[in-house]
This record gives sequence, structure tokens and C-alpha cells, in this order.
Amino acid sequence: MLLTSTDAGQIAVEFLLADWNISEHYRDWFTIINSQLVGEYWYIVELGIEGFPDKWFIQVYDTGSCDPNYTFMSPISGSEGYLDLKYLPGILADVLVAERNSR
Repeated sequence: MLLTSTDAGQIAVEFLLADWNISEHYRDWFTIINSQLVGEYWYIVELGIEGFPDKWFIQVYDTGSCDPNYTFMSPISGSEGYLDLKYLPGILADVLVAERNSR
């Protein structure tokens, strides 16, 4: 394995930013909660936004690529409203609204 858990975490953040077309300016809002090696060839990276219960789980392979079919989990569904998002930058709130509505 050529990647470290830190490398895998950074790759996962970059992937999520690119997938949602989020500017690098917002990178610091994302937190790498966990980056765990699974087997010999890939990591599961758990990402979140500080202070929010929402989480992304992204597979990062030893090649540096990510599985585009990541998992998003939140204890808050879209039907429960979005009052908790009012202090987030608009683009990040939009992403969480979309993710919560699609799950």
C-alpha cells in the first residue's frame, strides 16, 4: 500500500469537493473523521462538516481513485427541515440539503 491514511483522507476530501463542484475555499469546513485501511488495497474514509451529524463514507483505492458510489448518512431527513444549516455557507448548505433529500 503506497497511500497512508492521511493521504486517503485528503484524496477523499478532494474527491467530494470536485464531485459537488465546491471551491477549494471551503475545504477547511470538511473534517476527516476516520480513515481506515480495509484489506490491502483500499481505505474507507469518513468525512463530515464540523458540528453537523452528516457523514460521507468514501472508498479510496491504492491507485488514488475514489469509488463514485459513496455513502451519505444523516440522522436528519429532508422532511425535518433545514434550520440547522442557516449558519453554513450557501454552497455547503445546498449540498447537505441535496444529500438529505436524496437519501
